[in-house]
Amino acid sequence: MLKQVLAGIGAGALLFGLTACGGGDDGDGGGGSDEGLVIGFAQVGAESAWRTANSASVQAAAEAAGHELKFVDAQQEQEKQISAVRDFITQQVDAIVLAPVVETGWTDVLQEAEDAGIPVILADRGVEAADEDLYVTRLGSDFAEEGRKAGAWAAETFADDADGTRILELQGTTGSAPANDRKAGFFEVLDAEGLDYEIVDSQSGNFTAEEGKAVMETFITTHTLDGIDLLYAHNDEMGLGAIQAIEEAGKVPGVDIQIIIVDGSKAGFQAGVDGKLNYIVECNPAFGDQLMDVVESVVNGDEVEKFTPVEEGAFDASQFEAELPNREF
Repeated sequence: MLKQVLAGIGAGALLFGLTACGGGDDGDGGGGSDEGLVIGFAQVGAESAWRTANSASVQAAAEAAGHELKFVDAQQEQEKQISAVRDFITQQVDAIVLAPVVETGWTDVLQEAEDAGIPVILADRGVEAADEDLYVTRLGSDFAEEGRKAGAWAAETFADDADGTRILELQGTTGSAPANDRKAGFFEVLDAEGLDYEIVDSQSGNFTAEEGKAVMETFITTHTLDGIDLLYAHNDEMGLGAIQAIEEAGKVPGVDIQIIIVDGSKAGFQAGVDGKLNYIVECNPAFGDQLMDVVESVVNGDEVEKFTPVEEGAFDASQFEAELPNREF
């Protein structure tokens, strides 16, 4: 079973590109041309190196394509994103790009965009299934697949642990698509592989280093680290914060406790090279060019897939040093 899971992961990482499904709209918002588009982008925030790199990628790609990008940093607040989308509707932009901070609560504003004839493209994160008819497409990572990659490594690494595997989990922002799906994918594989495990504790670190460190300190105070086998952090920032807390507690991260992180930043890979963590699942932020292609296709009325994945990999300790120079954020 594990070989099948790993094979599926390898195949999934190769999925890339744009094919066909639900199309654009001929309403008042779309300009019908990919020249000089006005695009509204409601970004989650700047909570991590990943997010900063993602914003830079989209901004650079829009400029290179000759489009005007109206960029709003919502500071991880849904209300600010909703307000930004409504402002974009009022301004009659050609398309709206939304990176939703959480999955729920978008129905009204997405309906407003549809009523105005302005196509909405989701970037990075998704929304609940009930709202799928209110946006054209989503471009981003397969978060559940990222969780499966992490789970496959954990299942193989701890397969012979006769005493069972005791796990701590640092979740991302509560209610967000990456937090929900990275968790589900991870434990889906552990269960499928029949790993004997216990979730000792699982709390949100909100995708930030500061909160990741604070939650890890709480874990250490509540449970100590004796007998804890694995920390699964939903992103680099929380994992790096947790490493600080582990070191301050007198333990050796990557040795006394195995650590998995998701993102693949320079800082994350450097921590891996330094022996402080054990497995990195990549989440690629540099999809600005691909996003501009999707926006242009949507505005032109071309058919696009409902979901277009970006290309991503996963790396163990034997690969950290060679991969570090390739990191762009």
